[in-house]
Amino acid sequence: MAYNDDKINMVHGAGGEVMQDMISDIILGNISKTSVNGGIGLEALDDSATIPIDDEHVVVTTIDSHTVDPIFFPGGDIGRISAAGTLNDVSVMGVKPVSLNNAMVISEGFEQSDLEKIIKSMNATCEEVGAAIITGDTKVIDSDKLDNIIITTAGIGIGRKDEVVTDSGLEVGDKVIITGSVGDHGMAIMSKREGFGYDTELKSDVAPVWSMVEAAKKVGTITAMKDPTRGGIANALNEMANKASVGMRLDEEKIPIKPEVNAVSEMLGIDPFEVANEGKIVMGVKADTAEDVLQAIQKTKYGKDAQIIGEVTEGKHVIMETVIGGERLVEPPIADPVPRVC
Repeated sequence: MAYNDDKINMVHGAGGEVMQDMISDIILGNISKTSVNGGIGLEALDDSATIPIDDEHVVVTTIDSHTVDPIFFPGGDIGRISAAGTLNDVSVMGVKPVSLNNAMVISEGFEQSDLEKIIKSMNATCEEVGAAIITGDTKVIDSDKLDNIIITTAGIGIGRKDEVVTDSGLEVGDKVIITGSVGDHGMAIMSKREGFGYDTELKSDVAPVWSMVEAAKKVGTITAMKDPTRGGIANALNEMANKASVGMRLDEEKIPIKPEVNAVSEMLGIDPFEVANEGKIVMGVKADTAEDVLQAIQKTKYGKDAQIIGEVTEGKHVIMETVIGGERLVEPPIADPVPRVC
């Protein structure tokens, strides 16, 4: 591989196998306590952690840093992605997010009008799920050390223990749902960076997903969830399957991909399945409620393109039946092919 094993490289932060190895070896290997009161902790490498607060209830908490480039992009900005990304990590644990903490490191010379746009965007995103921004921190740094802004957000949800959904609960026979078209966010960023233009501009899918989770919970049984950000659905599907010691069989024809995403992917030689999404969920559901869950998701604001894309099987591989009648092994990416998208 073209990176120095002794130095931190961009690949180490890209969400693929190299990043997972770094987390396991350097981070987890040097932390002695990773959970509280028997809750879900860092060692689970799930989207959030849980802290039991009594016999029936838990606090769900997560944290994320955002360095997207450019900070304003088609369909969103760093403020929206900072709020949605963290709210979504709580949401896919099956619990409604209630608050957000916000820390910003801002470059000297940053436009105050841009900062105001970013804060308004964060606020509007939180309003969509009824979450409050309750605390924060602001630092300003020399412009020669930072080109614009880095935002770190921490989210909190409070719910019942029996509501919590992990990313490791898949069982053989479950159906696999994707809540919309894949690759939109990463390809919108690349389209903006490379100057590609379309009659209908490709936009990021960045959005809070709680409404889709809430709708699904009301009508069906969710066994596992994950938001396919860095590493795309290829990484999310493999991580979910590996943790549950199961396989998957997918139908390529059922996986929604916008024509614009396919076009940019082909130009750049990038697999859209490995590209980050910021408003989608990969969801495992019991087969007998899968159609009800699908219809409920499709009725929400962001779920109209949701599809059942496959099912959970025996084995340990994610296999996709291709549109031309063959089979393809869907492997986890070594790294995200589009850096600094979230």
